[in-house]
Amino acid sequence: MVPVARTWGSDRRLTAIGRTALSVPARQALADRQITPDTSVLDYGCGRGGDLRTLRGMEIAADGWDPHYRPDAPLAPADVVLLTYVLNIIEDPTERRETLRRAWDLASTVLIASARLTWDRSRVNGDEYTDGILTGRGTFQHLFGARELRDFVRDTTGTRCVAAAPGIVYAFKDDRERVAFLARRIIPHVPWPVTGDTTAAIAAAVDHTEHRGRVPRLEEMPPTTAALLSHLRPTEVHRLVRTTADPDRTAAGARRTTLDTLLFLAVELFNGRGPFGGLPLPVQLDVRAFFASYKEACRRADRLLLKLRDDTYLHGAMHASTAGRISPTALYVHRRALDRLPIVLRLYEHCAAIAAGRPATWTIAKLAHRGRSVAWLDYPDFDTDAHPRLAGSYTVDLKTLEAAFRSHADDPDRPVLHRKHEFLAPDDPDAPKYRRLTAAEARAGLYARPHLIATETGWQAELDRCARTLRGHRLVRRAAHPD
Repeated sequence: MVPVARTWGSDRRLTAIGRTALSVPARQALADRQITPDTSVLDYGCGRGGDLRTLRGMEIAADGWDPHYRPDAPLAPADVVLLTYVLNIIEDPTERRETLRRAWDLASTVLIASARLTWDRSRVNGDEYTDGILTGRGTFQHLFGARELRDFVRDTTGTRCVAAAPGIVYAFKDDRERVAFLARRIIPHVPWPVTGDTTAAIAAAVDHTEHRGRVPRLEEMPPTTAALLSHLRPTEVHRLVRTTADPDRTAAGARRTTLDTLLFLAVELFNGRGPFGGLPLPVQLDVRAFFASYKEACRRADRLLLKLRDDTYLHGAMHASTAGRISPTALYVHRRALDRLPIVLRLYEHCAAIAAGRPATWTIAKLAHRGRSVAWLDYPDFDTDAHPRLAGSYTVDLKTLEAAFRSHADDPDRPVLHRKHEFLAPDDPDAPKYRRLTAAEARAGLYARPHLIATETGWQAELDRCARTLRGHRLVRRAAHPD
């Protein structure tokens, strides 16, 4: 925020809250490895300094500035600049843009901008004022649309941006960092084990080969592992690893990596693809190992992206999926089974996530085949409750890239989930237990009137009608009451 004379009638300092835990954007940045012990952080508009204190307690080099609470703190550039729920409290659109630009100028690596979104409207009491709301407390809130926030950051910084989560946008100073972030999100990372001698280092390289489908280069390895193998010629390392690795596992790893690379390149086109030299080194090596050329890999990825426009192909892929439940309008799949979907459906979900952010907590992804939308449904008790209740849903329309959130936490009659095994992959370790429960419920007649069991009250009424009750994931006959 630039220190300007107050001409808008709101008291911004009242929006600062005392935090005892990290804010959602700071937690997201830690989870995404944008904030690490090796990065410096500036919290621009830090308010009462809750994030600042917590980050320092984690031994992260963090500082903060705020026009009211820390006006005299130094404003020095940092690797990571947090602009946390600042843009939404600024009434003047020109000042809003200038604040974002100043924060961007202070970021050496990445700017993390976050703002409250339009679905918070019911929680903000006040009157419409300019492009926001003037509350009864004398504060101002401009509630962003998810797409609006991403476009605002992109247009102001002049760089491609990524929606890391709903209401959280990353803008990278070097586009290679953006590409590396996307690669980490899309291509599964398998950590290297700690190695203490040459034999252990060879074993680690073998594990990598079986998972990725190719022998790793020294440049990809952790420094300690690379140092243990540096006395060997590259051809000797390659021979030792190749002769030790299981051929079937290596072939399966190659197929998996080929699909992951195509998925990454397709998402890159959706978000703006760069040159081959801008790819992370492991991805460059994957392209060289599994494709005739970068051009050929991109051509295949482009064809994959075009298939998202083909209703017949998309519908067929959903029906062919071995994971998830198909309905007349969508495919529903548990997050544990997401990577078991056909590659075009994984791309479908990733495009929505990159466009508007994937929520931090979700259980089931809903991929619509009528229209183009992806929703992430949150059933927090999926693993422990035989029939979990829906807590909330976050939906992205892929035609407009607009997003919407609906909370069910306070609904008097929440939606209830049935037949849990159908949302999982067939070989999921929990599937047999859930399948047995579904079979028992069907035998008891609980699914005879499916239109009645979609909500809590309807489901309980059917349990009562059939004289059944649930104990964990077991259905038992209810004892008859004496007359």
